[in-house]
Amino acid sequence: EVLRAWNRAIDKTGGYIYSRSILALLSAIFHWVAFETIGVPFPIPLAIFVGIVSQFIPVVGTYLAGALPIIITVIDSPRNALFVLIAVFVPLSFISGDIGRLFTEFAITMAAAVFFSTIVALTLSPMLCSKLLLPRDENRKSVSAWIDRGFDRIANGYGRVLDTIIHRPIAMGLVVVAVLVGAWFLLKAVPSEFAPKEDRGSFFVIVRGPEGATYDYIKDYMLEIEARTMPLVEAGEIERLLVRAPSFGGERFNSGVVIIGLKPWAQRRSAWEIMDDIRSRVSDLPGVRAFPVMRQSFGGGRGQPIQFVIGGGTYEQLTEWRDTLTSAVGERMPGLIGVDSDYKETQPQLRVNIDRNRAGDLGVSVRDIGLTLQTMLGSRRVTTYIDDGEEYDVIVEGERSEQRTQDAIANLYVRSATSGELIPLSNLVTIREQADAFELNRFNRVRAITLEAGLADGLVLGEALRELEELAREVLPENVVIDYKGQSRDLQESSGSLLFVFLLGLVVVFLVLAAQFESFVHLLVIMLTVPLAVTGALFGLWLVGSTLNIYSQIGLVMLIGLAAKNGILIVEFANQRRDAGVGFDEALMEASRVRFRPIVMTAITTAAGSLPLILSSGAGAETRFAIGIVILFGVLAATLFTVFVVPVAYSLLARKTDSPEAVARQLESKLAETPMQP
Repeated sequence: EVLRAWNRAIDKTGGYIYSRSILALLSAIFHWVAFETIGVPFPIPLAIFVGIVSQFIPVVGTYLAGALPIIITVIDSPRNALFVLIAVFVPLSFISGDIGRLFTEFAITMAAAVFFSTIVALTLSPMLCSKLLLPRDENRKSVSAWIDRGFDRIANGYGRVLDTIIHRPIAMGLVVVAVLVGAWFLLKAVPSEFAPKEDRGSFFVIVRGPEGATYDYIKDYMLEIEARTMPLVEAGEIERLLVRAPSFGGERFNSGVVIIGLKPWAQRRSAWEIMDDIRSRVSDLPGVRAFPVMRQSFGGGRGQPIQFVIGGGTYEQLTEWRDTLTSAVGERMPGLIGVDSDYKETQPQLRVNIDRNRAGDLGVSVRDIGLTLQTMLGSRRVTTYIDDGEEYDVIVEGERSEQRTQDAIANLYVRSATSGELIPLSNLVTIREQADAFELNRFNRVRAITLEAGLADGLVLGEALRELEELAREVLPENVVIDYKGQSRDLQESSGSLLFVFLLGLVVVFLVLAAQFESFVHLLVIMLTVPLAVTGALFGLWLVGSTLNIYSQIGLVMLIGLAAKNGILIVEFANQRRDAGVGFDEALMEASRVRFRPIVMTAITTAAGSLPLILSSGAGAETRFAIGIVILFGVLAATLFTVFVVPVAYSLLARKTDSPEAVARQLESKLAETPMQP
C-alpha cells in the first residue's frame, strides 16, 4: 500500500523531473551571472541551491500531498532514529579548546549527513524500490533469492531461540551483568593517551647544550648531527633536512633544532623506526643532548609528551625533590626516555653576600651597595632632560671594559653616609662563584620545576603519567604540588571533558526518547543497548592493543546513537502492533522477527563502512584505525545483544504498561458511548 502511494506520487511528479531540472540549471546560471556582473560575490553552490529551491519545492510540495497521510504511518521509526542520531552529536559542540573546535565541525558534519540520509531514505529509496525491486518469487534462482532464503532461515531460527530465551530471563540477566562487569575491567585494562602515536611525515631533533654555550660551540655539534643524518637522506628516506641554531624563539645559543621531512609513507620505514635510528646515531655525543620528537597532532608543538610539574617550597627544595624523583624514575621506570628538567644549575653566576654588621658600622646601607652594583655593572636611569620639546632619559653605567673579571667588583667604592669617605666594596662584601639556573620558572604562581621525558615503545602516556604520579607521591613530601603541562595536561583535560560529553550525550538521548515514547520504561529498554555497545568497543580496543584516546572516545559517543537505533526499531514496531490490537507476546515476537533483518543489515553495512578506516594506511591511519575499531566492535556487540536483550527486557518491564495509543482509544470509546447532546 505504501509503495502504491509512492507510485502515485512519483507518477504525478515524474513528468516534471526532466524539465524542472533544466529550468533549475538555467536559473542557477542566471543568478550567478547576474550577481557577478554587478560585482556581488555569489558562490556557485548557492546559485545551484537557489535554482533547485525555485523550481522543485512548489512541485514536490503540491504533488506529494496525496501520498503524505499514508507515508506518515511508516516513518515513526526512522524519525525517532533521526532525532536520536542528531541529538547524540549535539554534546560534541560543548567541548572547549582546540579539540572542541575540531570536533564541533565533525559533529555538524555527521548531524547533517544523518539528516539528509534520512530524507533520502524516506523519499528516494521508496521510489527506487517501487521501480527496481521485483515481486518476490520463491522459485526464482538468483543470488538475491538465495540471500532472501538464507535470511528467512536465520530469522526463523532466531525466532525459536528468542522464544526460549524470553521464558528464561534470569539467564539473560546474568549475561548482561557479566558483560557490564567485564566492561569495568576492560576500562581499567585499556590504556589511555591523549592521541595515538601518529606518523606525521616529519619530526624534530631537539639539541640542547650546556648553559652559556656559544654559537660556535653549538654549531660544531649541529654540523656533526647533520653529517650523521645524511646517510638517511642518501638512502631516500629523508626528503628535507634543515639544521638551525639557535632554536626557534631562543635568546640563547645553547640550543638547536633539526627539522626532518620524510618521503611518502610507501617509500620509507615508519617514522618511529627512523626516529629510533637517529636516536642511536646521536646518543654518544658528549657535549649536548639530542633527542627526536614527533610533531604533535594538535597545536603543532615539539615538546616531549611527558611534562610533569612539581611545585612548592624554595628552589633549593625543588632541586632536591627533582633529583630524588629523577633517581627513582631511572630505577623504576625504564620506559621513560631522556628524562630532563627545565631547571639546570649550569649558568655561571657570582653571588654577593653583604656583611650587614660591618656595613652598618661604617655607615653604608644595603640600598647604597645595591645601587652601586646596579650602576657600575648594569645601568640606571637617574633623571631626564628636555631638548626641543623631546624628553630624554639620562642613564649612567660603568665602563664595560672594566667589568670582565671578578676583580671589577672589588675595585668599586661606595661612600659612607656618616664619614663621607669612599670605602672599598671589597671590605663590605664577599663574592662566591656558583652555578644556577638561567631562569626561575613558576607554574600557576607557584615555584615549579618541570620534568620532561619521552616514551619508549609499548608505553602509553596515560599509563606513564599514572605510574609517575604514584612514584612522586611515594618518594616526595606530602606538601609537594603536582601538575601537568603540554600534552600531559591536554590528556587530563580532554579525559574530563569527554567524560562530561559522554554523560551529556546519554542525558540528551534520554530526554529525546522520553519525549518521543512518553514512557520511561520503553526508554530504559532502549538505553540498555548503550553500555553493551561500549563494552564491545572496549573489548575491540583491548584485543588489538589500541588505546582510549580522543578519537576512540569520540567513537564511543557515536555509539550512543548507533546502539539506541536498534532498540528503537524493535520497541517502536512492537508498540505499533499493540496499538493495532495485537496481543503483547505476539506483538513482541512479530516485532523482533520483522526487525531482525533490518537490524542485521544495518549492522553489516556499518561494520563494512568501518573496514576502510581499519585497513587504510598512510597519513592519519592511526587516528582512523582507532575510530574504526570502536565502530566495528561496538556495532557488532550492540547488534548481538540488541536482538536478545531488548525483547527480554521489553517482556519483563513493559508487559504491564499500556500501548502508546491506549489512552486515545479509551477516550474515543468513552466519546462513542456518550450520546451527543442536542
